[in-house]
Amino acid sequence: MHIDGLCPTLLRMFATRLPVRAVSLGRSSIRGVMMSTSGTPHRQAADRIADTKPSIWVEFTTLAAECNAVNIGQGFPDSPMPQFVADILKEVASHPERTDWHQYTRGFGHPRLVSALANLYSKLLNVEVNAQNDVLVTVGAYLALYYTFNGWINPGDEVIVLQPAYDCYVPQVEIAGGTAVPIPLELASSAKSSADYRVNLAAIEAKITDRTKFIVINNPHNPTGKLFSREELEGIADIVKRHNLLVIADEVYEWHVYQGREMIRFASIPGMYERTITIGSAGKIFSVTGWKLGWAIGPAALLAPLKAVHQNCVFTCSTPTQEAVAQAIERELSVMWSQPMASYFKTELVSELQTKRDRMAAMLRAAGMKPIIPDSGYFMMADFSSLIRRDEFQSYGDSSDPLDFRFVRWMCREKNLAMIPPSAFYSDEYKKDNDHMVRVCFFKTDRVMDKAELILRKLSLENVEKSEMSEIG
Repeated sequence: MHIDGLCPTLLRMFATRLPVRAVSLGRSSIRGVMMSTSGTPHRQAADRIADTKPSIWVEFTTLAAECNAVNIGQGFPDSPMPQFVADILKEVASHPERTDWHQYTRGFGHPRLVSALANLYSKLLNVEVNAQNDVLVTVGAYLALYYTFNGWINPGDEVIVLQPAYDCYVPQVEIAGGTAVPIPLELASSAKSSADYRVNLAAIEAKITDRTKFIVINNPHNPTGKLFSREELEGIADIVKRHNLLVIADEVYEWHVYQGREMIRFASIPGMYERTITIGSAGKIFSVTGWKLGWAIGPAALLAPLKAVHQNCVFTCSTPTQEAVAQAIERELSVMWSQPMASYFKTELVSELQTKRDRMAAMLRAAGMKPIIPDSGYFMMADFSSLIRRDEFQSYGDSSDPLDFRFVRWMCREKNLAMIPPSAFYSDEYKKDNDHMVRVCFFKTDRVMDKAELILRKLSLENVEKSEMSEIG
């Protein structure tokens, strides 16, 4: 669903071909950007996007490519898709006579796919999901979010966003004319687990006004890997009911949940299905981010505004990939409950990621960082504040730049290791209090992990040497 899924080859192409002017925009807004053509007066961009800043991925995608860095920052798996998914796609492609697989399909979702999704979510949410009315297939979960905000938000409406939050939420709310109301998750200084990120229900309650329309819940959570507890979700549900609110449940990492942990879908809480738009992603659950296929699940009345935007925007999504995803979900449905050990979601996906997670945590710890172990997803936060002296990377930005931005630039240019600065996932008022960490992605091949480990090990040795020299001096 995200731009951080761009492949390395394409990234290098962008790095060499993007004009310097486009890259140098940095984190400034596009207010005042003008365009002109011969004989035509200058025209100014729409006011609604005038203060929109370039995405974090503009800078750090380009930087990673320029440096040809080992990339453990961006959230794309670099290993092959599951073999059974590849086999299904090959089968779909090998039947050119199946025009129902290769021509336009139903605008709101390929019939076979919406049927499979309705069957799946009926079981997961313990409600009867109607395939024709309660499912909308979109070009990635990103677009499902865009449809939701643009279909539901009026000027002045407020949307509560729990932070750190994926960086598209706030600009999408603002482009739709709304106001994002950030509320940070609370984290103890001694935190070791993503469960140590806590929801402050009183803070949510205090921010609600008569203009509040939505609360956005990203569970499992990017970038922290937090799984919301039942107590937290029920507390939010109580607030939602009392204030007559709606919820966007961004649950694209719903199957990336580690052993001993429970994924509780918000719409499964009593009374919440009729108030919730649940968003999912084929790219995430089958590790095919380039397919750009997502969906929104919810009551027909909630999805109607999304469909109105969709039919006048994209109209329909790729038919062959919808057919392939439908067959892959059908395969999972056939074994998920009757033969769970044969389920990709419940076995192979989780076991592979848990091994990679534990290795990444050990690598970061050995380098002198303090990782926060995620209960879900494939991202990890790590505190780097005790790793090196700040004066080494002060020149990689000005005084207004958060510390993690400067540290990540320094790591990429000087150490050839790409990470992501998670203060980008906070609103301006909370950045400086949350600029001592990095976000890494561990859904990487052993080859990439090996390279990253060598760099981190060298960094740790350099840090020890500098500490010893400092003591001698």
